Amino acid sequence: MIEPVYRAADDRYECGMKYARCGRSGILLPRISLGMWQNFGETSPLQRSKEMLHYALDHGVVSIDLANNYGPGYGTAEETFGYVMRKSLFPYRDELFIASKAGYDMWPGPYGNWGSRKYLMTSVDQSLRRTGLEYFDVFYSHRYDPSTPEEETLQALVDIVRQGKALYAGISRWPAEVAARAFDYLRRRDVPCLLFQDRYNLADRRVATDGTLDEVSAAGCGFIAFSPLAEGVLTGRYLDGIPAGSRAARGSHLTASKITPEIVEKVRRLNEIAVSRGQSMAQMALSWVLNDQRVTSVIVGCSSVGQLADNLRAVAAAVFSTEELARIAEIMA
Repeated sequence: MIEPVYRAADDRYECGMKYARCGRSGILLPRISLGMWQNFGETSPLQRSKEMLHYALDHGVVSIDLANNYGPGYGTAEETFGYVMRKSLFPYRDELFIASKAGYDMWPGPYGNWGSRKYLMTSVDQSLRRTGLEYFDVFYSHRYDPSTPEEETLQALVDIVRQGKALYAGISRWPAEVAARAFDYLRRRDVPCLLFQDRYNLADRRVATDGTLDEVSAAGCGFIAFSPLAEGVLTGRYLDGIPAGSRAARGSHLTASKITPEIVEKVRRLNEIAVSRGQSMAQMALSWVLNDQRVTSVIVGCSSVGQLADNLRAVAAAVFSTEELARIAEIMA
């Protein structure tokens, strides 16, 4: 049977997605971006990955977040994206904003990890080959490397942009005090940092309390949040124990030991607020992050089209009353 040719929905920019300006740039990002950290690698059905990517574009989610070692296994999320790009998304390349990164372990030996120029320059070439792209819209240093001079890592990003392998540079998970120097370095070389990426959710508000969000905003840089659902903890999935097949049950990044009675009780109380707002727990957790005007976009992962559709509904309810915010703050204190 010949598969019908994919055509993106005609109303993809009129179906409820909202867009926010990325710092002091010309870029607008959808409030929700699709992350391919998990569920898009070699262990996931290719057809399901394609359906989720199609659904994203059909609903205005034009921002796709990759990294060289996403999968599982390493590199296979980029390969999956490359396959779908060749088969169906290629006509829409100019509508998509595609990010990748390097900074975590990718291959054995001293040159397959961290922030050296060799690692970043080699990684971007590998990632372009896996995805079949001519360029990334933004390429990140995935994490700060305390053992490599900052200038070496940052100059690699500058050169990646100047060589046309990425349109913009970004940094992810750099400490606030170091990020300030990075913003200055990149700006003085006419390659301003477009995006800063870090974890931000109801259970982990560090970037809001340590000055990171304010530093990013003052630098004219956009902020894109990952792990807004704390790897599923903030979905309400663990209110009645640890389901078989869940992330905590598999024990990869999220382990059962992190599902403490204290966090379960907090989520139970948060869920009561979500119900009163007419939202699922996951939707409210996403809405809470989006309510912070310093946040440009929130990266969501998903394992099904239904899960992605549920998450997208958070965009329409990203406003909280003063009373709701106070109750949430009291619960999470």
